[in-house]
Amino acid sequence: MVLFFTSNVVSPPYVIYMGVDKHENEELIRWGWPEDVWFHVDKVSSAHVYLRLHEGETLDDVPQAVIDDCAQLVKANSIQGNKLNNIDIVYTMWANLKKTPSMDVGQVGFYKDKEVRKIHVDRRQNELVNRLNKTKEERNVDFRAEREARDRREREDQKRKQQEIKQKEKEEEKRRQEQAELRSYTSLMKPENMTSNKDTGSSDSDDFM
Repeated sequence: MVLFFTSNVVSPPYVIYMGVDKHENEELIRWGWPEDVWFHVDKVSSAHVYLRLHEGETLDDVPQAVIDDCAQLVKANSIQGNKLNNIDIVYTMWANLKKTPSMDVGQVGFYKDKEVRKIHVDRRQNELVNRLNKTKEERNVDFRAEREARDRREREDQKRKQQEIKQKEKEEEKRRQEQAELRSYTSLMKPENMTSNKDTGSSDSDDFM
C-alpha cells in the first residue's frame, strides 16, 4: 500500500508519496524513478517520502514551498521525529540511494554524500500537515510494473527523438546538396564563364581553296 499526497502550494501541483511500512519502502528503494526525490529524517527512523519531479525538471527547480511540504510530511510520519523540534531532513535524488545486501530492510546509504541536501525543521506545522492529509489517497501499486512501464515509455521517447534527429539531418543534407547544385549552376551561367565559337576562334563556314 502506498500513500499519495498532493502539494498544491504551486501550479502545477506536485505528487508526493510514501510506503506504509519498511517493506513498501524497500520496494520503493528498488523500483523508484530517476525523477524522484527521496526524503528522510536525519539520524532518526522515519517514513521514506518521495517527491515526483515534473518532466524536464531538476532538484534545483523545485520551489522551496514544496520542499517544506515534503519535510513536514516526513517529520509527521516519524514516531520519534514528530515529537522533536529542531531536526534535520535529508533529501537526494533516488539515483543516489545505495542499497547493499548487508543492509536491513528499508535501510539505505548514498553513492555520493555531496549530493545529499539538508533542510532544518524547527517544529511541526499542523496547518501544512493537515492540508497535505486532506489530499491523501491509498493505492495498491505494483512498483516493478510501474517502473518498467516508465522505462519503456522513455525508450520509445528516445527512439522517437533519434528518428526526428535523423530526419532533420537528412533534410539538412538534402538542402546543402540543393544549395551546392544551385551555386554550381549559377557559377556556370556567369558571362565570364561562358564560351562561344568566337572565343575559341572556330568558324561555322568551311574554307575553300
